[in-house]
Amino acid sequence: MSEALDNMEQDNATRKAAKEAENETVKEANRVKRNLKRRKWVDWKTQDEEDAANGTKRAPFDPSDRIKRKKSAILLSYCGAKYFGMQRNPGMQTIEEELFKAMLKHKWITEDSFEQIQISCFQRAARTDKGVSAARQVCSVKLPEELDLPAFNADLPEQIRLFGVERVTKGFNAKDQCNARTYTYTLPTVAFAPNEEHHEQQTFRITPTQLDKVNVTLKLYEGTKNFHNFTSKKNFLDPSSKRFIMSFTCSAPFQSPQGIEFATLKVKGQSFMLHQIRKMVGLAVAIVRGNTTPITLERALTEERLDLPMAPGLGLVLDTVHYERYNDRYGQDGIHAPLIWSAQETQVNEFIEHYIYANIYKTEAEESNMMNWLSTLHFHSYDTRRDEPATESEDKSKADDADE
Repeated sequence: MSEALDNMEQDNATRKAAKEAENETVKEANRVKRNLKRRKWVDWKTQDEEDAANGTKRAPFDPSDRIKRKKSAILLSYCGAKYFGMQRNPGMQTIEEELFKAMLKHKWITEDSFEQIQISCFQRAARTDKGVSAARQVCSVKLPEELDLPAFNADLPEQIRLFGVERVTKGFNAKDQCNARTYTYTLPTVAFAPNEEHHEQQTFRITPTQLDKVNVTLKLYEGTKNFHNFTSKKNFLDPSSKRFIMSFTCSAPFQSPQGIEFATLKVKGQSFMLHQIRKMVGLAVAIVRGNTTPITLERALTEERLDLPMAPGLGLVLDTVHYERYNDRYGQDGIHAPLIWSAQETQVNEFIEHYIYANIYKTEAEESNMMNWLSTLHFHSYDTRRDEPATESEDKSKADDADE
């Protein structure tokens, strides 16, 4: 009996030793994995020993370095002509890279947040592509309570300006709470001249009849439609291809400082896909000029895959992001201000005219982007294409809510 008990105790001891060895192996593997990743926490004991060996000493902790940060919404304007889009991209000059560098310098964000901006809960209302500008972009991020905007802007390139900061609710997300977006597309009115007629950009003036035709054509886009033909490789059956366009209009014509007549198209919708607005403008121009008919637009909203032109990116601007639902719920609670930025409107308009529209007028006058693009419209068939769209999973991350 005693021998059996001894054997049982020995087996238990063996199993226990094996279990401890297994646990130690797992712990060691986890330590190796952690060392392979970027260290987020400093082992100060080891760090101090290394510093002491090098003849240096760590400064004592200063409580004033601990800054309390709260969720904020920032109003940003920028001319994107020299940048590779809004979103941060390694090795590329982007709007966000310039913004984060200035935030780090002024201690608005920590070094960890600069490396992984998600730590500061950063989110943009809309992405903008290479060369596309924004008049009133809004981002959400955790920031200190005391901010020096003039000093901050002094460390930004002159093509980028931060005009306002408002405290928002803890759960605020600049993209998710945005219930609509307005874009403008500014182009020379010669784009709407009949394709069989030759006109100089400098001397062309649009007629009231032609302007009416433009607005009638743009109105065909309004409502909830399937825009799979107006983006990159979207499937007709993909639910995200359906978008709601609230309004699409053309302004009265006006002259630029260079003497060229321009007009501004303004479209408001819940959200837009990659290239959607530029393709909507491209097809509308082709219809007004007579390169194709409104029937092509009707077909483009069906299951057919059509060959449609895409207008140049120069004139596209993210004009306004709308937060009506957020403002209705929190804007009058006595704690949070509505995100309408009325106090900054004068400054924003001055920036838009001086940097964004001035760049559009100047570039168009010097490079004739629109005229060069118009010469390619006849190459499009405006008919069925043979290429197959990608599946939803292949292209969703690229094309969803990411216009221009």
